[in-house]
Amino acid sequence: MPGAKGNGDKKQPSVPRPSSSVILISPQNEVLLLHRVQTSSSFASAHVFPGGNLSDQDGSCPPPGDYARHYDSPAYRRGALRELFEESGILLAKDKVSGSMLPLDEPTREEGRRLIHQNQTTFDDWLRQQKATAEPDIDQLIPFTHWITPTNVPKRYTTQMYLYFMPLPTRLERGLLEELPSEGEREEIQVPTSDGGIEVTEAQFLPASEWLKRAQKREIILFPPQFLLLHLVSGFLDQESRSGASMEELGKRRAALVEFVGSGSPPWSKKYISPKMLKMTEDGRSVLSLDDAGPELKGSGQKGESDLVVIVRFKKGGARDVTVASKKDALQEGREGQSHL
Repeated sequence: MPGAKGNGDKKQPSVPRPSSSVILISPQNEVLLLHRVQTSSSFASAHVFPGGNLSDQDGSCPPPGDYARHYDSPAYRRGALRELFEESGILLAKDKVSGSMLPLDEPTREEGRRLIHQNQTTFDDWLRQQKATAEPDIDQLIPFTHWITPTNVPKRYTTQMYLYFMPLPTRLERGLLEELPSEGEREEIQVPTSDGGIEVTEAQFLPASEWLKRAQKREIILFPPQFLLLHLVSGFLDQESRSGASMEELGKRRAALVEFVGSGSPPWSKKYISPKMLKMTEDGRSVLSLDDAGPELKGSGQKGESDLVVIVRFKKGGARDVTVASKKDALQEGREGQSHL
């Protein structure tokens, strides 16, 4: 239990709380990040993917001590889409009969968002009020790593990350007015908004590469999980300028990213990562290894990422000067330094 004591006076690590986040890719292959409020109890003032703790309405999770508590499940998926809706106003729901996305105007979405956030209704109940056959579009979520907070941090989370691709732009959105649909066929483009400053001050789509540049300039705070995943996403979606890119090209980049997520040993869709301090750099940054799955999954056979490390300067109020490097290069850098002593 959190705060419980084991042998002697040594405190046992707190039990990680199940949570989930979604890396939402826009029709233009940009990534949605939220700027958390300064008073937030976790990741204060940082830019994060939409997401949060699972609640009872999302479904049950296995108890602590069960490996399955940390595995992809409908509860994690439902929690990710509910939190996305509450925090950004973007609704990813479909008619389970026709398979088409649920088209709701902004005032309706905003009212539902408010009611769900205030616990006046549940996500599922509100969806069914809009249409009896409506449900969250959980099948389109693609698992993309699972992170477990290190044991030295008081508040711990076991967080499932997902990718979700919004539909590619229509010909109309690309300025070809001759494809103007009829009134009944039009679907409102969802624009992310803050939740009024409850948890989020800003919600914005930008290229992954632009988010990384802003972090490197110290204009925003990105913690290691967000920085690493944006780094990986950018390598596929931002290979060249997106300006004027055809729908075919945008689709090819998405397909390459999905193929990458399914690759590796283990694949990125099944990597479990609990960062560990590997060493300190000469400029005082922490080199974090990503290959350990954490104590909760010890003996499960689950593994993390063995080839990359994240280098970060932890300061009061957040993470700074984050970079991604190969583990081999990071270790070699230390040896080269010692050889010159």
